[in-house]
Amino acid sequence: MVPRNLTHVSEFLLLGFSEEPELQPLIFGPFFSMYLVTVLGNLLIILAVSSDSHLHTPMYFFLSNLSFVDICITSTIIPKMLWNIQTQSQVISHEGCIIQMYFFMLFAGLDDFLLTVMAYDRFVAICHPLHYTVIMNPLRCGILVLVSWIISVLHSLLETLMVLTLSFCREVKIPHYFCELKQLIQLACSCNFLNELVMNFGAGILGGVPLAGILYTYCKIASSIYRISTAQGKCKAFSTCASHLSVVSLFYCTCLGVYLSSAAPHSSHSSATASVMYTVVTPMLNPFIYSLRNKDIKRALRAFILSLESG
Repeated sequence: MVPRNLTHVSEFLLLGFSEEPELQPLIFGPFFSMYLVTVLGNLLIILAVSSDSHLHTPMYFFLSNLSFVDICITSTIIPKMLWNIQTQSQVISHEGCIIQMYFFMLFAGLDDFLLTVMAYDRFVAICHPLHYTVIMNPLRCGILVLVSWIISVLHSLLETLMVLTLSFCREVKIPHYFCELKQLIQLACSCNFLNELVMNFGAGILGGVPLAGILYTYCKIASSIYRISTAQGKCKAFSTCASHLSVVSLFYCTCLGVYLSSAAPHSSHSSATASVMYTVVTPMLNPFIYSLRNKDIKRALRAFILSLESG
């Protein structure tokens, strides 16, 4: 088939989890339910943090940002997938695909950076408690979030511009439920060596460096907790980072599962299935992980719900 420039391709086809049309409606209910739980759960976290002055601290400031990003990352891909299932269509426009890919990479990168910033916050709280308020002042917290946004925006913009240089064949079938960068590069008819190089380099830097930073901070945290003399002190110190450690483990384990499944031969649909874990399941579970183990969040949520009932 003769390659055509991307601007001549008006639409792509999202094959979803299966090319069998009759199987698509079966997943509408579960994904719609998970999407609602994700949005409502994370929205409650944001409202609880913003409404309770006791939670106006760096840890909860970063948590509310993480909840906002989790809402955005699922809203970037799930509504379109549900719409296609409801209308029994697999079509996504060329512009819609590029926009979806851009925002997905943006929010996925932000998720990664925010988890790293939250690890740094816990490191300062446990290893340098006397200087915590000085180090984690509002200005520094704002700068950390702003830098995370800037890097994520620039990376997503670079990858998107690289994709716009590719040529595609007449019919582009994406074996996924959203426009993923790796899938688009592999489906290009033109030379994609430079795109592969930039994508792998970006994944190594934006994925490897934050992970290395998180591992380093938790090594220092574990060392500090080990030096605490009392068992009560150790439990209190560990409890301050247990929720974050759970979210980090869930996020990186699911990302690793996606990477391994995509690296295996003939694994397009298995990669799509694995992607559900970090695009839908992880954002849905984050509010539960933080609220169930956090007395301050539960207290703030109760106060917020009571204020709504009384209002």
